[in-house]
Amino acid sequence: MGIAGTAVFPTPIPPFTRPNHLSPSISISNSRLSVSASLIPTDKRPPPPPLRSTNSSFTENRVLENTSSSAADTIPSSRGGEESNDDDDGELTLKDYFEQCGELLGRCRWDGGGPRWFSPLPLHSHSRLQDSPLLLSLPDIDLMLILANPATSFSKSALQPETLVPLSTMMPEQLRSSLLYVLSILSGAPFKTVASAAGKRLPLDQVITEISQDTVAMSSYLSVLSDVLTAETLGWKLNMLKSAAGFANSRLHAVKAQTLILASGQDQLLPSREEAERLRQVLPKCEIRVFNDSGHALFLEDGFNLVSILTATSFYRRGGRHDYVLDYVPPTPSEFQRVYEPQRWIETATNPVMLSTLESGKIVRSLAGIPSEGPVLYVGYHMMLGFELVPLVSRFWMERNILLRGIAHPMMFTKLREGRLPALSAFDTFRIMGAVPVSAANFYRLFSSKSHVLLYPGGMREALHRKGEEYKLFWPEQSEFVRMAAKFGAKIIPFGSVGEDDVGQLLLDYNDLRNIPYFKNSIEELTDEAVKLRNEAVGEVANQDVHLPIILPKVPGRFYYLFGKPIETQGREQELKSREKAHELYIEVKSEVEKCLGYLKEKRENDPYRNIFARIGYQARHGFDSEVPTFDI
Repeated sequence: MGIAGTAVFPTPIPPFTRPNHLSPSISISNSRLSVSASLIPTDKRPPPPPLRSTNSSFTENRVLENTSSSAADTIPSSRGGEESNDDDDGELTLKDYFEQCGELLGRCRWDGGGPRWFSPLPLHSHSRLQDSPLLLSLPDIDLMLILANPATSFSKSALQPETLVPLSTMMPEQLRSSLLYVLSILSGAPFKTVASAAGKRLPLDQVITEISQDTVAMSSYLSVLSDVLTAETLGWKLNMLKSAAGFANSRLHAVKAQTLILASGQDQLLPSREEAERLRQVLPKCEIRVFNDSGHALFLEDGFNLVSILTATSFYRRGGRHDYVLDYVPPTPSEFQRVYEPQRWIETATNPVMLSTLESGKIVRSLAGIPSEGPVLYVGYHMMLGFELVPLVSRFWMERNILLRGIAHPMMFTKLREGRLPALSAFDTFRIMGAVPVSAANFYRLFSSKSHVLLYPGGMREALHRKGEEYKLFWPEQSEFVRMAAKFGAKIIPFGSVGEDDVGQLLLDYNDLRNIPYFKNSIEELTDEAVKLRNEAVGEVANQDVHLPIILPKVPGRFYYLFGKPIETQGREQELKSREKAHELYIEVKSEVEKCLGYLKEKRENDPYRNIFARIGYQARHGFDSEVPTFDI
């Protein structure tokens, strides 16, 4: 199979600074320059090389690189542990790029022509198809393809060799470097540079200084730029892309690999968004992610992190299939911030009160009662639409450095067919933060890895409850989690969360929607597309119809959480093998959750700052970072 990537032209203006280990390419030289490659299978199938793990760079074992390229599945096995200052170390500037570019030019003119470089892999290491138009081949092993703005759409681009090459040859030599600026503008990189500075909220003087430094660096290295984009190099590059795109399109039927396509919504060089949709229809195992505000030079944009994308899409795996526990790469603090910031308004609006219970039984306003070491199972009530999740997960991360691994509905990870359900990309944030599809195997792996696991036994039925069912538990009759927890000696922490009725009023629930023909048909279609759960269950918990209730927003009140005293299962494995004993503990946990809900519902009535305006007034007097008081514990 042949897959052509594209970085049609060098892009000379990167973001202000880019940590070297976040650059999704082999080196800074290659990350800025044109790279295209095909994956050409051979008849041999040697075992795949071992994964290499490094804290400083996840790109050492990368085989295909640059702003638009095909990439093999190789990133470090772990990013857990302490933060390695990923936002501060190894920052590279435009000057660094030009200096390395100049050194590379001297090594790459093997035929007297312009610079032509690809992957640093030896080109003779494996055989390739005769007359293959591209210069890289790989053995026929299990590959996962990541394509960014793929060049299979090159024939639809205005950048054809028949027009651009004559134009470049007619230009005076001293003006050819200006062509680089024009192409760079088309790639969108200069505008993204300015937008990046604004997004970082840098002081104005620092913004001006850094823009000036990049401008001076570019002016100082115009000769290098001219060497990079000679007329001969441009012609050769365009003709190569045209040939490669035609070859790749003729072989698309042979591509069986799992494929991820990253498409820029503002690509001015290629119709990347439309091409991604076309390839999704052609390739059998293909997912796409569209970056609506991104230009052609996707990997050069500040904040774009390939590792985060691979984690979010479950594309990083070490074996034949993705393992949601063993293959999971925890987010770094900076990745968490990128996930948290768009959701921060929820915590700001609801100003959650977090209470936990110490071993002595004393309730405190903090998460001090939460055990540091796992395995721990948190079992609680699911608010409408999971309103409680953002404050819950973020507070555990920020206050206790604990990552909650949520047990989630499989519809967040797979769809039976395309239709009316949200795209899987809508749930990428959940996967980045460690959510796993519910299954006994995933429970087992999470407990064996001493994880902190978040479980809602009421599931979808509880999160989509009807009018008048607020804070009512819809748990299955069977004790689904008790014996698994006991097998690993996991602590079970029951908890309650209240406040959904202070932020919204259920206007049309499931029963109302079923009485409206349009919504009834929509519910049936959505339910048919979703993976089914609890097919053998009875009662209300078995009702897994997918729908979106209509909620009338309220002036925000406040969220309250209470985590009960940990229930020990250590040493009770034999005892809890008995179904009767396991069921007794199950009922105990359910009862404790109901007690937590009752406690919070009663106590919040005495909170003078339950209303958002009272909280704003308090913070106006004491500072907006101050902790707002609550009821007496």
